[in-house]
Amino acid sequence: MIPSVLPTYSRAPLSFVKGEGSWLIEEDGRRFLDLGAGIAVNALGHANPALVAALTEQAGKLWHTSNLYQIPQQQALADKLVALSFADTVFFTNSGTESCELAVKMARKHFYDKDQPDRVEIITFTGSFHGRSSAGIAAAGSEKMTKGFGPLLPGFRHVEFGDHDALTEAITPTTAAILIEPVQGEGGIRTVPDQCLKGLRDVCDQHGILLIFDEVQCGVGRTGKLFAHEWAGITPDIMMVAKGIGGGFPLGAVLATENAASGMKPGTHGSTYGGNPLGCAVGNAVIDIIASPDFLAEVNRKAGLIRQKLEGLVAGHPDVFDSVRGSGLMLGIKCKVTNSDVVAAGYDHQVITVPAADNVIRLLPPLNITDDEITEAISRLEQAASSITAN
Repeated sequence: MIPSVLPTYSRAPLSFVKGEGSWLIEEDGRRFLDLGAGIAVNALGHANPALVAALTEQAGKLWHTSNLYQIPQQQALADKLVALSFADTVFFTNSGTESCELAVKMARKHFYDKDQPDRVEIITFTGSFHGRSSAGIAAAGSEKMTKGFGPLLPGFRHVEFGDHDALTEAITPTTAAILIEPVQGEGGIRTVPDQCLKGLRDVCDQHGILLIFDEVQCGVGRTGKLFAHEWAGITPDIMMVAKGIGGGFPLGAVLATENAASGMKPGTHGSTYGGNPLGCAVGNAVIDIIASPDFLAEVNRKAGLIRQKLEGLVAGHPDVFDSVRGSGLMLGIKCKVTNSDVVAAGYDHQVITVPAADNVIRLLPPLNITDDEITEAISRLEQAASSITAN
């Protein structure tokens, strides 16, 4: 008999009932150090007082009106994001998946309105993840994502990650955009080098192609800059964000230049809940905290601390771990044993990590994790690794 919750996840036998900062508390009272943060969502930890206050205050006033009317909280958040980024305009969504759908539509509509209706193809890369919608799985293209869900949405061309020659050959007169994650998350914490991001910007400018960055997982302070592409000193034309921007409340956005968004007019896109007062009240509180230079400096300092300790962890358990990778507090450890075994051993020692492709475990802690919690996290990972060795 099929369970009442559709069985599309292989869920761990854990039921958390409360969260406090970097900690999750199980029904039986056990406290787990959370290095997953809801897959890079709880950027300011669980039950952050500033976010609770923003949500509670707004909940007592107004929950929903729809985008048929002006939404002051949405306007305020859009103004902040425009001031802090390359963008001229913002559309709010409920998730990264919805942001992907709009980014694809926006790129194609841009060229349609410029009398180039054949320019619909979007180049993407192996190992990518852009959500579970029809456009998202077609963009990723992997068999794991697409098998059984055909016919797939056409108009995507997949290029091997890191293959510059293949990218050049993939560009045709029908190419509208290149879509890439500056740091692949689900793909195994694979960072695109700064010089490659610069090269992509140059290629797009040379061919008149739009550059789309998927910063759903790597954005909003995760790498030590507000947005990951800032490290390369270049900007996209369109950018997808979600996860961390809501701090745990469902919120996403598409940021774009005026030129890239030129085809989007009244009636071309919509969302019932996107940009609602509740989500944007929380999003404003998140951005006010994370965009602070002092906060981002602390992210970078903590990133250096945990990276150093992880290198020691890997060196001390060469039979379990291979290497550390990633940027900021978006880190991965490539494993020599099966990564799911490492995740499970972590559960046994009350520390949470997240599996990814390429036999990697992801460490995506709250950005405000403390130094003592970092030390405790490494200690618990040490115990987990030792238990695997003992077996």
